[in-house]
Formats: sequence, C-alpha cells, structure tokens
Amino acid sequence: MSGKQHSFFYRNGLSIVVFILFLLTLAGQIGTGLQEFNEENLKNHESQVTLLAYLTTNHFVEATFENWESEFLQIGMYVWLTIFLRQKGSAESKDLEEKEDVDREPVNHPNAPWPVKKGGIWVKLYSHSLTLTILLLFILSFILHFAGSRSEYNHDQQLEGKPMESVWEYLSNTKFWFESFQNWQSEFLSVLAIVILSIFLRQKGSPESKPVDAPNSQTGK
Repeated sequence: MSGKQHSFFYRNGLSIVVFILFLLTLAGQIGTGLQEFNEENLKNHESQVTLLAYLTTNHFVEATFENWESEFLQIGMYVWLTIFLRQKGSAESKDLEEKEDVDREPVNHPNAPWPVKKGGIWVKLYSHSLTLTILLLFILSFILHFAGSRSEYNHDQQLEGKPMESVWEYLSNTKFWFESFQNWQSEFLSVLAIVILSIFLRQKGSPESKPVDAPNSQTGK
C-alpha cells in the first residue's frame, strides 16, 4: 500500500469537477428558464417573478425533474442489467465466463463498511443499496415531474378557458408521457453507445475503456 499523501482535490477531483459542471449548467438552466418564463408571462399579461420565486414555479419543477427522472432511470437500469447481461468485447460488461470480484459474497474484515460488519439484514440491504437508492431517486423525480407537469398543464388550460385535469386524468395525458419518453429514449441511446463503442474504440487513461492494445474481443476493463 502506497504511503504517498495526495491533496484533497487529487483524491476527489472527479466528483468535484462534475459537481461544478452540474452547478454551472443548473445555473444556466435557471437563468434562461427565468427569462423564458417571464417572457411567457408577459404575453399572457401575468406578473413577472424574481429568481427565488421562479425556483418554486411549476415551470422550473417540471423541467428539472423531467430530466433528473430520466437520468436516474438510465443509471439504475444500467446498474441492474449489468448484473445479469453480457456484451462480448465491451468494457462495460463483466467477463463472459469468469466470476468477478463484484459477484463474491461479502467478507467481514477490519476495513469493511459497517453493514458488512453488522451482518444479517443490514448486509443484505447494503448488497443492493446502490440500485435501491437510485430507484427511490427515480420514483421521487417521477412524482415531482408529474406534479409540476400537471400543474403547468392545468395553468395553460385555465388561461384558455378549458377544463383542468385531475391526477388520474393526467396520468393518461399524452403530454406527460411524451415528456418522459423523449428523455428516456435518449438516455438508453447513450448507454447503448458506450456499451457498443467501447468494443472497438479506446480512450487511453480512462477506466471506462479497455487498454489501447486490447483485442476487440476482450470483454470487461
């Protein structure tokens, strides 16, 4: 084990940079969304809103959780499907024949996470905690997307003097499902792209790629 001391950024650089990118793009969404929302309000002779007020609008809630929902669905399904399914030659697949470290039963040792040391139901839950947590995040995002989308739809209906829809009525509304499917299909396409492209293409230095000199038939990292 190396005794070399690394800086905080070196040890956490990936999450820090991705989090900064998340904040920058979220800020971009909020800024442009606020402008679009106020322009729409102007056309409908409704009052303008401040930045803080915009964060509580259905316009912001719908747009934000519509996207988060699809992201959590994508990564959750991907984590779960890679347990059982294989793709020959892909860096994103487990080996076609050999058992891998992730398949072995957890063993209690001094550095093991506390649920492993606790054993019983705790280690059972912990063994599936990644998929379960992402599933819960998907469900929460789905509910918030639905609520924001329905409220936004009913607001538009009210402006046009048309009847508003209940929760059960809106569940069959094509607008809501169009919003969902248009995002879901793009997420599954991106997963398909990395699974297939990693068979034939390489990126030196990335753990998401096979070694540059690895044969196309090599499966796994």
